[in-house]
Amino acid sequence: MREFTIDQFTEALSSAAPVPGGGGASALMGALASSLCSMVANLTTGKKKYAEYQADIERILDETAVLTNDISALIEKDAEAFEPLSKAYSIPKDEPGRDEILENALRVASDAPYEIVAKCQEVASIIEELSVKGSRLAISDVGVAASALRAAVTGASMNVYINTKLMKDREYAADMNAKTDAAVASVIATCDKAYELVLGGLKG
Repeated sequence: MREFTIDQFTEALSSAAPVPGGGGASALMGALASSLCSMVANLTTGKKKYAEYQADIERILDETAVLTNDISALIEKDAEAFEPLSKAYSIPKDEPGRDEILENALRVASDAPYEIVAKCQEVASIIEELSVKGSRLAISDVGVAASALRAAVTGASMNVYINTKLMKDREYAADMNAKTDAAVASVIATCDKAYELVLGGLKG
């Protein structure tokens, strides 16, 4: 799926096929946010005006290269996690062991979107840095990254909650929801702050 062209991905997303879906779309938005951070860092590195931040910019370039790849990989992982869940739902309700199989499948299906949420926290920290340290010539792209990441983290969380809602183990579900809630709140707060900072600078 990562080898799809943009047109192929959007066509697949538009179809009745269950994957890619909201989880894959959220991962893509997270990867795009990370890529934008990399672009801003590339436009900042080596510039005399930002020499005091050079070491940080170089670190950001290293981090975003890894993050973009890791988040992109979650597009595929999210799709793969849906298959066992789909199979579990097709098991007759009176068949022995169905509940355990379904419970395990729900956990697997919630893991990938939670990983997206967790990775978004790392990208959010970079966006916060770039809102201050990034080249002013590309600062609007930091705002776009913040917008994309906000959508990514809230979208991915929906794919956690839709699975935890159906879990029999309510303690596990509550723990997963709480971790997701905290991460989403943190990312939203960081993205909103960066977005407002960038917007204020652009509008003067």
